Amino acid sequence: MITILTISPGPNQVGFDYSHIMADTQDRVPAVYIENGDVVNLDSNDPIEVNFSMNKERKNYGLPTGLKNPEQTTMKWHHGHNGSIINGVPRIGFMKGGEKARWSDIDMADHFLIKAKEYIKENKENPFFLYYSLQQPHVPRTPHPRFEGKSGMGPRGDVILEADWCVGEFYKTLESEGILDNTLIIFSSDNGPVLNDGYYDDAVEKIGDHTPSGNLRGGKYSLFEAGAKVPFMAYWKGKIKPNVSEKVISQLDLLNSISTIVGSDIKSSDGKDLSNLILYNEGNGRKDLILEATTRTAYRNGDWTMIPPYNGPELLVTVNIEVGNSKEFQLYNIKDDPSQQNNLAEKEPEKLKEMVSSFIKIRGNKFSNIENLFLE
Repeated sequence: MITILTISPGPNQVGFDYSHIMADTQDRVPAVYIENGDVVNLDSNDPIEVNFSMNKERKNYGLPTGLKNPEQTTMKWHHGHNGSIINGVPRIGFMKGGEKARWSDIDMADHFLIKAKEYIKENKENPFFLYYSLQQPHVPRTPHPRFEGKSGMGPRGDVILEADWCVGEFYKTLESEGILDNTLIIFSSDNGPVLNDGYYDDAVEKIGDHTPSGNLRGGKYSLFEAGAKVPFMAYWKGKIKPNVSEKVISQLDLLNSISTIVGSDIKSSDGKDLSNLILYNEGNGRKDLILEATTRTAYRNGDWTMIPPYNGPELLVTVNIEVGNSKEFQLYNIKDDPSQQNNLAEKEPEKLKEMVSSFIKIRGNKFSNIENLFLE
């Protein structure tokens, strides 16, 4: 007898009343949806096994993989994504079982949109917080056929069109259900842009004159501005006037800010109340914050950014992105030099010392050794 256990902890254990999620990112196994901790449509006679073994003797369960069976794939992998093949797409990791529970990649955007719309309709009479996560343009980029080829920029462009459509449909639902005027919508992202992030999908070849990072340096995986600076838009019909702010805000500040907006006393210890900035574009925003990329951290204070020395390549070749590694301290004035081309570490020793001291104060003893590097 096989016992299927509810997955825990998960969103339902950290405050969410309802959750419908994927287990990880779309390019990883297991390729299934999880609702309130239970795998959707799982056959108890076909349990799921998953592993991410990096040993030479990878445990692939004797099933086809992107590495050994490229002829069975509909999407060619470039780096990293050569594990189990699900729906013709090679993934990170290895999966066995769960055949009836596996998702359809091309229907994923519609699937999550339907769930979000259903939640709105079922809960419109009461206050609610909905975290609606779009999987686009994360790899594998699998636009629905009705968007395929529409952008002229390959799958990456097509899924961006698809994401834009999803946001529009979400907006229409709030409007048709009569709660748009009483809903604060915040749109943001988790990191900066990347083109080829594991698959050959024409993202590089069809980019044309478009520059996803604008005039900023770096991208996803990077401690430079293009990695740390992400989209952030707030909309509340009739209450937020269209405008642009140059102030710094962190997603860590959302809990405290929204708490104030809805009249709650619940606050976190690491967030700031920037509700006036969100609603009225008033206030100074955040003074400083820690930046993070692939476990490495840097420090932003006002117009200044300091990146400590890190070992490793300066360029992540697989994605063609400068990640911020250097044997020397890096210090940039973002206001005067938004592209971070002029390292002022040697010219501004006092400012560098100030930034290093503040950084260590926040990060603690783990980074006290960089003081020695500074003194050398």
